[in-house]
Amino acid sequence: MPKFKPHTGTGKRVKITGRGKIVTEQSGKRHLLEGKSSRRTRRQSGTASMAKVDVKRVSRLLGR
Repeated sequence: MPKFKPHTGTGKRVKITGRGKIVTEQSGKRHLLEGKSSRRTRRQSGTASMAKVDVKRVSRLLGR
């Protein structure tokens, strides 16, 4: 039986909440910020729940 190896890169990018939801940082706040309004960048800060269509794929990568 091979060793169980979850995807470490995914583990660094997502977090599991106490209730089992998967949350991640919002995209679009890394570069080209001068062209984006302050309002837009403020709204992109913080975490967001993962889209429902991606939950199954990410859960498999994490070994859940």
